[in-house]
Amino acid sequence: MLQTKFGDLELGFFPDVAPETTAHILEAFRLGLYDGNEFFRVDRGFVAQLQDARSGRTVPLNQEQAEVANVQVRGEFSDLRHVRGTLSMARYDDPNSATTSFSVLLGDAPHLDGQYAVFGRMTAGEETLAKLEAVQTRKEGIFVMPKERVSVISTYFRHGGETGGGVGAGAGAGAEGDAERARKAEDALKDMEERYRAQEVELQKVRAKCLPGR
Repeated sequence: MLQTKFGDLELGFFPDVAPETTAHILEAFRLGLYDGNEFFRVDRGFVAQLQDARSGRTVPLNQEQAEVANVQVRGEFSDLRHVRGTLSMARYDDPNSATTSFSVLLGDAPHLDGQYAVFGRMTAGEETLAKLEAVQTRKEGIFVMPKERVSVISTYFRHGGETGGGVGAGAGAGAEGDAERARKAEDALKDMEERYRAQEVELQKVRAKCLPGR
């Protein structure tokens, strides 16, 4: 979940289509790389793009965050179409240069199909997306950018809720395919959180052993 001053954007992921990208983005969310980041690009009818965490945050990255932010993910291109609500990785000319910047599509963009990695879609927040799309913008080079900073206030994980909906309809194999992708994404997220809880238990044991009495 991305929280902005306009409201929340709920995101779902496609680990069966883009497993490396999904794992990388989930890890970035876990470490808070998008907290305090910004939508630096808002091009009506095209994309709302989140800034690379290395340059978009209002606070510096710590060492662990920087290590993840510097990871380059290979291009996991598929036959999924770029339609409104699609989540698509940004990259440079090198197809394997994606890091933490990604876009929420604001309209259909068939020229991106097969060229940029689709790894999920927005599952709720159309009203928020419409407000975001309506901000005043300016042209800077090839980019259309908001005149005022559009910050991500905070992010968090949430299980359950409605998936499918009308946003991004037709991006894959229809509603049934979207539901299956959403289920697999939720299972992957649950597994990740269970592993983190187990690691926290082990960490507490180590702390208790090394710092008796605390």
